[in-house]
Amino acid sequence: MQVPLYQAKAEFFRMLGHPVRIRVLELLQNGPVPVRELLAEIDIEPSNLSQQLAVLRRSGIVVSIRDGATVSYALAGGDVADLLRAARRILTELLAGQYELLQELRQVEPTDTPTGPLRTPSIHGD
Repeated sequence: MQVPLYQAKAEFFRMLGHPVRIRVLELLQNGPVPVRELLAEIDIEPSNLSQQLAVLRRSGIVVSIRDGATVSYALAGGDVADLLRAARRILTELLAGQYELLQELRQVEPTDTPTGPLRTPSIHGD
């Protein structure tokens, strides 16, 4: 039985839904990177990085390249880099909209209500 496209997309985004995996993909955008450099850039244990790289490799998003004793990783295709750039643009627009709203909120001064000045209720029933 074939998985519906929307479910396959959800699984894809779930696979991307880990900060270490996203960071690895960002670091690989400019070409292959040796594992030792990934470890230097990402502050995690080697075993944890290995697990995250295995998830990305099984999904087909990254490939490993062996050169003697050095293992490097690279993006399997340019589409992932495009996706990361699109995510950056979307987040930039969302945050810009939130910043504009924050600026608006800061410009509005609390004023008297239509029924009179703001009052703090008294414990005496005033």
